[in-house]
Amino acid sequence: MAGTPAVGEAADGVEAVERARQLRPDVVLMDVRMPRLNGIEATRQLLAESAEPPKVVVITTFENDGYVTAALSAGASGFVLKRLPVPQIAEAVRVVAAGEAILFSAALRQMVTARPLGSAEALPQAALTGREEEALRLMATGLSNPEIAESLTVSLETVKTHVGNVLTKLGAQNRTHAVVIAYETGLVVPGVTG
Repeated sequence: MAGTPAVGEAADGVEAVERARQLRPDVVLMDVRMPRLNGIEATRQLLAESAEPPKVVVITTFENDGYVTAALSAGASGFVLKRLPVPQIAEAVRVVAAGEAILFSAALRQMVTARPLGSAEALPQAALTGREEEALRLMATGLSNPEIAESLTVSLETVKTHVGNVLTKLGAQNRTHAVVIAYETGLVVPGVTG
């Protein structure tokens, strides 16, 4: 990646991909709805075509669970809403630049609910323990490790162990990838309540 920060702006998805290729930023803030090429496809293209792709944070005004899963499947490292205060959006970009994932804002957490796992075969590789499944479901709602620890009433170190086991057992590269696997296998279903 380029060592110096670059700032660029694009009017549409095609231009966003071109500008990102030229400027080689560490993080791209990609709008979902753009002319000529939407942000999901632009993200997919950008990440597939670059030897050293930037991290992508997808931003939208729409609380649409389909956008969340599509963005994650396209390889985005984060998803935020435009209505968030600018400092929170900037923080999301900083967090993603540091190698973490921003799965959902607090406003999106209510859209994502877990349902029981249909069968042990639904998840790839080794089966998760009950606690690891709980940790994965909570990861999918956007909770941080400290929030998961509080929810499960366990120590932060225990949560880190569970998260590490989930990533290993699923063959996931990171938390975002694990959540995509959870969606694809039906462990977590966005937009389902009750």
